[in-house]
Amino acid sequence: MKNVRRVKIGNVYIGGGEKIAIQSMTTAPTSDAQKTIKQIHELEEHGCDIVRVAVPDMAAAEAIYEIKNNINIPLVADIHFDYRLALAAMERGVDKIRINPGNIGDEDRARIVAEEAKRRGIPIRIGVNGGSLDKRLLEKYGSATPEAMVESAKEHVQILEKFGFYDTVISIKSSDVKKTIQAYRLAREAFAYPLHLGVTEAGTYKSGIIKSSIGIGSLLADGIGETIRVSLTDDPVHEVDSAKLILKSLGLMEQGIEVVSCPTCARCQIDLIPIAKEISERLENIEGRLKVAVMGCAVNGPGEAKDADIGIAGGRGEALLFKKGEIIGKISEDKIIETLLDEIDKMKG
Repeated sequence: MKNVRRVKIGNVYIGGGEKIAIQSMTTAPTSDAQKTIKQIHELEEHGCDIVRVAVPDMAAAEAIYEIKNNINIPLVADIHFDYRLALAAMERGVDKIRINPGNIGDEDRARIVAEEAKRRGIPIRIGVNGGSLDKRLLEKYGSATPEAMVESAKEHVQILEKFGFYDTVISIKSSDVKKTIQAYRLAREAFAYPLHLGVTEAGTYKSGIIKSSIGIGSLLADGIGETIRVSLTDDPVHEVDSAKLILKSLGLMEQGIEVVSCPTCARCQIDLIPIAKEISERLENIEGRLKVAVMGCAVNGPGEAKDADIGIAGGRGEALLFKKGEIIGKISEDKIIETLLDEIDKMKG
């Protein structure tokens, strides 16, 4: 595996052994600074590390200054084609720009952007999408193959390197999960730059989470990827929450309480599903390093969940409370949630 270049984005570092950063993107018009700030504050509360905003016009670029000065996480400007918007966003304090240097006209424009970004210490993300690949590459490869997408990224990277710019981040996304995985695997062999992972146009809540979990999770399990975004046609807060769950499931996120629960079966004699849902929701953004088990019966209780720090196992109208596999008491069904949460609070303290 390549040693990945360490890149600074505002007050966040990626690559070079740093933790995986969670990204999302706002949906409010960027020109409406107050709405955008409000949405970013919600993302911050849920654990977003880096946020991206679309900059389609000069009104959006001019709003960057107000937005940047009222948020706490790094701000990325998403720019297509117009290099002047990149310059305006950088002038107003953005922490990173997403622009493809091969798509903004002649190389002199790319040079201007690269030099200004280098002068200000602002990294550039090159974003290659399978759905918008150059016609020349489509003709060469027959379709938006992983190889075609990586070649596109190489061409953009070479332009920046020609002008002495190396604080680059790369994304190579497709709506096809298998192509996305293959493309990023090829990219890790080709580049020592940080990779931003994601499955583009992943879809609505359910399908988007499944596709993103398979694509992003497969790559992270192989040690590939420095930042991630779960792209959903939904509230961006769900993107952040889903990203956190992906990282937690792979042991790549240090903070946060992990909740495990059984799928239930005919042995379960308590109404476990709403109990498990409420416990998971109430612990979702609580700091701590505990594993909590919510199990339906004694078969799936202290035995199978013995590695949990604390948990319950359902009985007839009650539950066993256990710690590290040892039973320490019983709880009536109507007091399971509050009792378990109280015990967790004591353990955190």
